[in-house]
Amino acid sequence: MTPLDDTLPRCPWCGTDPLYVAYHDEEWGRPVHDDKKLFEMLILEGAQAGLSWITILRKREGYRRAFHDFDPHRVAAMTEDDVERLMLDSGIVRNRLKIRSAMRNARVFLRMQELHGSFDRWLWAHTDGKPVRNHWTSMADCPASTPLSDTISKSLKKAGMNFVGTTVIYAFLQAAGVVNDHISSCHRALED
Repeated sequence: MTPLDDTLPRCPWCGTDPLYVAYHDEEWGRPVHDDKKLFEMLILEGAQAGLSWITILRKREGYRRAFHDFDPHRVAAMTEDDVERLMLDSGIVRNRLKIRSAMRNARVFLRMQELHGSFDRWLWAHTDGKPVRNHWTSMADCPASTPLSDTISKSLKKAGMNFVGTTVIYAFLQAAGVVNDHISSCHRALED
């Protein structure tokens, strides 16, 4: 994590919490093409459903430990015994449906890799390999979902994933840099 520069203009959602600011400055909106990282982001965004992102961000290391550093093969091989063990793990959000969802989504993720060569290739084909750059002047302008997130959400659900509704997927697209929603006054707006 780089030192916090308080003079840089940022999207207001990150506030002043150093963890949140570092996430904003170093991760959110940067294009990701690594399948393992995309799998992590997809699982964490699903875990966030109904919660604040900072809650998940603070538990990210716990998730990495609990879900084998987001190795989709190992997560796909998890069993009901693992679900019961993780229900006692305070390092993650202890929600049985979300834990099972991570396991189910890992199996679908692996099938998608087999079908398309990589999840990255499948995902980025939706935007011809280029980030969608929005030029919002405020976060109030930024939608919770778009036709792109609708399409990807429907495809993931059809493939068998869950906790991938259009709002969750739009947050995933923003996080993975498929969509750049840094507001126009933010120092990250025109990067990448």
